[in-house]
Parts: sequence; structure tokens; C-alpha cells
Amino acid sequence: MGHHEVAERIRVQGLVQGVGFRPTVWRLAKACGLRGSVWNDAQGVEMHISGEQGAIDHFCQRLLSEPPPLAIIKILDRQPETILPDEREFVISLSRSGENVTGVVPDAATCDACRDELLDPDDRRYRYPFINCTHCGPRLTIIEGIPYDRVNTSMRHFPLCDDCRSEYEDPTDRRFHAQPNACPVCGPRVWLTNAQGEPWLPSMEGEDIFHEASRRLAEGAILAIKGVGGFHLACDASDEQAVAKLRQRKGRYHKPFALMARDCAVISKYASISQAEARLLSGSAAPIVLLSRISSDDQLPNNLAPGQVSLGFMLPYTPLHHLLLENWEKPLVMTSGNRVEEPQCIDNQEATERLSSLADLFLLHDRQITNRVDDSVVRLMQGESRVLRRARGYAPAPLSMPEGFEQAPDLLAVGGELKNTFCLMRQGEGVLSQHIGDLENLISYQDYLKNLELYAGLFDHHPTLLVADSHPSYRATQYAKALAAEKHLPLHLVQHHHAHIASVLADNNWPLTGGKVLGIALDGSGYGDDGTIWGGEFLLADYLEYQRLGHLRAVPLPGGTQAIRQPWRNTFSQLNYYLGWQSVMREWGDLEPVDWLNRQPLKVLGGMIEAEVNSPMSSSCGRLFDAVAALLGICREGISYEGQAAIELESAALNSQCLEKDAYRLRIVTEDTVQLLDAATLWPSLLNDLRDGIDYGVIAGRFHLGLGLSICEAAVGMARAERVDTLALSGGVFQNKTLFELVTSRLSGEGFWVLSHQRVPSNDGGLAFGQAAIGAANAIYRTFASA
Repeated sequence: MGHHEVAERIRVQGLVQGVGFRPTVWRLAKACGLRGSVWNDAQGVEMHISGEQGAIDHFCQRLLSEPPPLAIIKILDRQPETILPDEREFVISLSRSGENVTGVVPDAATCDACRDELLDPDDRRYRYPFINCTHCGPRLTIIEGIPYDRVNTSMRHFPLCDDCRSEYEDPTDRRFHAQPNACPVCGPRVWLTNAQGEPWLPSMEGEDIFHEASRRLAEGAILAIKGVGGFHLACDASDEQAVAKLRQRKGRYHKPFALMARDCAVISKYASISQAEARLLSGSAAPIVLLSRISSDDQLPNNLAPGQVSLGFMLPYTPLHHLLLENWEKPLVMTSGNRVEEPQCIDNQEATERLSSLADLFLLHDRQITNRVDDSVVRLMQGESRVLRRARGYAPAPLSMPEGFEQAPDLLAVGGELKNTFCLMRQGEGVLSQHIGDLENLISYQDYLKNLELYAGLFDHHPTLLVADSHPSYRATQYAKALAAEKHLPLHLVQHHHAHIASVLADNNWPLTGGKVLGIALDGSGYGDDGTIWGGEFLLADYLEYQRLGHLRAVPLPGGTQAIRQPWRNTFSQLNYYLGWQSVMREWGDLEPVDWLNRQPLKVLGGMIEAEVNSPMSSSCGRLFDAVAALLGICREGISYEGQAAIELESAALNSQCLEKDAYRLRIVTEDTVQLLDAATLWPSLLNDLRDGIDYGVIAGRFHLGLGLSICEAAVGMARAERVDTLALSGGVFQNKTLFELVTSRLSGEGFWVLSHQRVPSNDGGLAFGQAAIGAANAIYRTFASA
């Protein structure tokens, strides 16, 4: 029998553009003896291919098992084709545009091959700070439109030289269609200036900008660096004065600084790194990883991460960082280039204006940052990596949705107020934006609007439904209401903690028809159905509905938002609510914290609470942490960043060995069929321990242990009563490793299936993902019901 030639049309969807996918197809097709062509279009990658049936089957198997490093294949669809291709061999054709459904790839850290060339004196890109290939380099940060071709990126301003063009056009080259491809002859350039904008000129041959920048850093200077998704401010992390100067100039007095070190060997001098953490650090996403500090006498000053026992480290993820850190045996501070509360700068002129009083010198380049993207943050908890801030390296890679969501309509979920992200739903996938920040800040809100427009264009997205938080004064919610009115679109409002639980369900691929779980949502605050502020919630929930089975007992928040900024107000409110201030004074009035509280304007606060003026009731778990922290003198008078008191309280508790019998348990009482966790027993035990001179670390540990045990006891009771075997944990409080690991292991030990976050943050950065799931589920059921 002769060889029988057949033809197929093969379509691949997923993250398959800008990652060297077509050259891989070309190489494999040649190896399998096939002919035809492959091209990019708005749907992804398509090929028209012919050869023996066995060879085509083998080709498809190899494509699925050997894709390029940054590619993610979601769908490989094969259709028999009667027409054979015209091509005699296998070729790569030009992109074809059309309706866009392909994914946009996240920015990727410098690959090993590029790093080797960067440091190779014989390579034509030796020490060239913009070296990249299809396996690494900028993506989201330079893209302006689709398809992902050079003309639709900020690289269009740099015409390729002959050498770069021949690489770009050669399918055997790893720079084939690498859109940011460049070299010292044709590409972006880098320069160094002082704060007045005067450029640094080398005084002798062989000097280079990076040696000079490095020398100045070693002398204590603060350097503003234009990175891949924004500016950073850098200084020598071992220089206490430089760190203090940076804190003071930036107005960031306590929040920990992120660090960058040359390699894992440098990091391991200061923090312990497991194999899993080393893999995270050196992967293509290259996030900041929170690591346990080895000891405080490790030559790093305490003002890097005040009141904390972990350090956030990352490795160099651009060639520019590799060159800067080349000779550093110590880490550099690498914090976002902005004043506190503002988003980081992305533009040279804006940076030299906004940062001239912060930085002593500027490392600038002329490749435009089209889209601002922050560093991602990850922490290993219970042996799994948990994304705490999802941005560079992760966004905007689409998130698969669970079974049952295939028919979801195209929708836009606008997210929350703090740590905002938004989420598009398209073709049954969720596209969660990069971390945008707090929308109460005007520059962040403008960035939010710009990103909404960008994503609508990149993903050719036209929502038929809008989803928002039920809080009436969130900026994102007000935006959604205005848009719904303007475009005549339906708007679905979602309760904050229901969105948290739906987010963790979707994060774990819980099917649409998977049934109800007991969700435990612990955070700072969310708008409750009854007009009070929720934040310590036990919800029997699925994607469609929820029932509040239990919560922390609500206590007044004297001064509303002011009570979030000044933790001592919560201490007073808790003690006054549970014990009465007069009896606190009688019994414990000689204790320093009680005496301190008594010197505050308590008459005014008590009057506000009594008259119910600006003192909303709140079941917030975050505020309970604040109240305990302030009593122990942690952030008593004020916090300078969200969650500071709770984070420092966790650090205080870390090495304390506590016995269960000494833990401050909460009472569990039933009122109107609702289970309340009540702190009436916690406060006297804590105050008595203070009077007995028990170490503050032990007290912090007893609080964590008691809270964790009480949460588990309440949850087990509710879950058994409702015959539910799955529990789902969400909310910012579960970023507390001590509490999270205690609750997870205890509930698993009781035989429950425990769902927790991995791909999206448990804080409000994951809210939009949950909103999208709830909006989609409701729309699917409405369609189903009307069919």
C-alpha cells in the first residue's frame, strides 16, 4: 500500500501568541514530515496541515507535551479537511486579524538563555539591558492592541536593524517574532541622570552606567529605576540610614519594603528558603515571596520590615536588574516608585517630576511602559503557594472556570474599593486584571478606568451584564451603576462576603451544581444585608445564594472609619461593650494600657456609641485583631497601612508555645437560630494575664490559638447541623499564616474537605473573581429557567 496523505485544520486556543508557538509548530511539523502552514489570528493559532494520519497524530501529541515554556494550551481542535494545502513544505504565514479571543500573556522574567548571552563578552547583546526572546520579556506592559504584533506594542518606535530582523524572521531562531526583540544598534537605550535631570557621562572607557549606579547605591544613594511595569525606588538594604531616608522621603513609615537579591544564595543568608519557595522565586512569574527571616542579627536593619518576622524577597526579573545587582552580595530595597498611597510612576517625565524629591539619581530608558503592572506577592502556607497580590507574571492569564460555567454570558465584574481588581468573563473563562490598588485614590481610579478600556479592547469584550459589590458608596459600584444606565445593561449587586466565598469556590473549580458549602469569611469590613458592617461571617452558600448561619458578635465602631485608623478605639469599644468601662477601671485600672485608654476622650466616644452617632455596629474579625493589638501596645494610636496591627500581632505570636487550656476561647451562643462568637470571656482572661506580667508574645499566641479553636468549634457545629462536608475559607484575615494553618489543619482533622485560595488572593484582590462567578451563575440559571 502507498502512503495516504490526509489534511486537517487544527486550531489551538489559550496563551499561544507571543510565546514562540508558531516556530514550535514549524519545528515539530518538519520533524514529523508534514507540510502546510501555520498563522496567528484573533482566535489563537491555526494550521492547515497534511501528511500521513499517524504522523499528524504524533505531531499533535508532541505539541501538547512539548509546548514553549510560556504557552498554555486550552483547546486543540482538529477537523478533517478535504482540500490539501498548496505549500510543498511547512511554512509560517502572516497574522490574520478578526474577532479577538486569544489570551494576552503576562510579562515573564529573563530566561536562562538570555541571561547567559547578557553576560557573555562575545555576544552581540553583551550587557544590553533589553535582551529578551519568545521565552521571556515584557508582554502586558508594552501591549496597546491585538493581535500581539510589534506594531501593536510600544516597541513600534524602534525599527529592527538587519541582524535583529533576520532573527525575527527566522523560524529556527528563538527570537522568531519576539515582539520586543532589540539590540544595542536598534533598540531602546538606558541612561543615568541626577535629580536635576543632568545625564551622567563616563569619565573613562569601560565605565558603565550600571557600575556607576551600583557605586552610588553602595554610598547610600536612593535610585529611581524604570522597570518593566513601573518605577522602583532602590537603596542598599543593609544601610539603616539609607532605608530610614527612603522611608521618610516616601512617607512610608512602617510598611515593609520588598527586597531584591542577586540569587537564592544571597537570600539564604537572611531568610530560610524551601525548595518550593526557590522554585517560586526563580519561575517565569518571579513574584515577591514572603520568607521567614533567619534572625534579627543578620546584618539587615530592623527598619526594613518593622514589627515583622518575614521578609519579602524577589530575584532580578529583567536584564537591567541582573546588571545592577551583578556584584551585590547583599540585597537592595526595591519598593514601588511613588509617594505613599499613590500608584507607581510609569513615565519618565512624570517620574522626574513626582520622584525628584525622593530619589538622588534616576536610571531611565526610552521604552514606553504602556500599562502599569505592580510586582506580585506570594506566600507559602500549608505547603501550597498562595497569591496575595496578583499582578506581574500572573495577570492577565485567564483563569479556568468550574464545570457548568461553559454557557456563562460575557460580563464585567467591577471589584471592590480596596486592593481593586476587575474581572471579565468570556467564553466561560475569567480574566482577572492586575492589582490596581485602592480606588479611593484618584490616580488609582483613573488607572482603573484606563485598564477597563484596555481590557475591553485586548479581549474584544462587550459585556451583556455588570456585577458589583452591594456597598452603595464604593467607587467601582458607582461606576457600574452609571455604566448600566448608560448602556441599558442589567446590574447584579453582590454581598461582599458572598463574593469572597464564591471566589474561593471558583478558585478550587467547585462545579456550578456542586451544592452548598459552609463558607468562613473573615476580613476588615464589608457591607452587610442588615446595614451593619460584616467581617466575621459563617455563610451557608453556593454560587446562587447564601444564608448567614453565624458571625462574630457585632460591637460598635466609634468614629466609623476613624476606628479603622486608630486601633485603640476598638479596644475601648470591646471592653466597654463586654465589661462596662467603670468595671474595667475598678478591676484593671492600674494597668498601663487601661490607664492610657482612660486618658483619651472616652466621654465623647461613649456618648457617640450611646446616641448611635457615627458608630456603626460591626462583626469584623479585623477589628477584633486591632483591639487586641492596641491593648498590647501594637499600633495603639494609629496604623499607617491597612492591616498593620493584625500583621504585627501575628509576628508577636509567632514563636510562642501555647497550651490549648490557656487559649482565650470565644463563647459560642445561639440567638434567634444564629450562632454568635462572643468575646465576653476573652477580655477578662487577657487583662488578667497582663496583670500577671505574662509575656506579650504569649498573650498574642493565646489570642490566635483561642480564636482559631473557637472558629473551628463553631464551624464544625454548623456544618454537622447542616450536613455539609466542605468548608471554604476566604477574606484578608486568612492571609494570617498562623490562624490559617491552625484552622485548616484542625478542620481537615475533623474529616472536612477544606477549600482555600491559591490562584487568586483571599483578600479583596480576589473579590471580582467571586462577583463574576455569582453573576454568571445567576444568568445561567435565569436562562435555564426561562428555556
